[in-house]
Amino acid sequence: MMHSVFAILCQGGETSAPHTLEQLLAGVVQLLPMLDVIPNATIFIKDLDARYVLANRTLVQRCGLKQLQPLLGKTSAEVFPVQLGPGYTEQDRRVLQQGFVLADQLELHLYGSREPGWCLTHKWPLYNHEGRIIGLAGISVDLQSASESHPAYPRLAAVDAHIRAHFHRRVTLSELTRLAGISVAQLERYCKRVFLLTPRQMIQKVRLEHAHRLLHGDLPITEVALQCGYTDHSAFTRQFKASTGFTPQQYRLARQGLG
Repeated sequence: MMHSVFAILCQGGETSAPHTLEQLLAGVVQLLPMLDVIPNATIFIKDLDARYVLANRTLVQRCGLKQLQPLLGKTSAEVFPVQLGPGYTEQDRRVLQQGFVLADQLELHLYGSREPGWCLTHKWPLYNHEGRIIGLAGISVDLQSASESHPAYPRLAAVDAHIRAHFHRRVTLSELTRLAGISVAQLERYCKRVFLLTPRQMIQKVRLEHAHRLLHGDLPITEVALQCGYTDHSAFTRQFKASTGFTPQQYRLARQGLG
């Protein structure tokens, strides 16, 4: 996987760990022309203060910029929309201060059109030769259209349609496997290949998309949670914040502030 290769390149291995972030960058920067041609993934390295020190062209363009230079030295909170940027920076600080590794995090992004889009984000702490954190590396891969050429696609399309029709209630893996006529292990494996998501992430994605739409209106947060299939309001809040960096209430207020 592309994100695994990038992580290995940034880590450099235990025997060749860099002394400083600058030393690491001197090696990775040679790869930037290659990273610049990847259109569906934002790739970046940040320092201990969560400021960008390297980013590929896709990320530069997502930030509404034409060149890398204006992005350098800034945090996500300074360059992304107010609904999302502070959440990304909060996430960065967990990686930098606690050594937290973020893997396969389903996240909502806003693109140039301000339409929501989904990605899977991965972030790793970067260590020097003494084992101290000197920065972080990350990649956010856009969720592309499903791979319709996969032999299992017709079955999985039915699973996806079922989730979209019934997300407002509890959807179990057993009902999805019965619908697809395959085992849980096969369902997990095929969904990951075709949609890049696990079945649970597929359910989560549909629910959060609906929540995003409902939060544009005046429906009470508790009612939004119920209509999106969450009987536990706190569970809805936790999952929404994990994907956007904001609680539902904060997200609604931020949107109203922009209006």
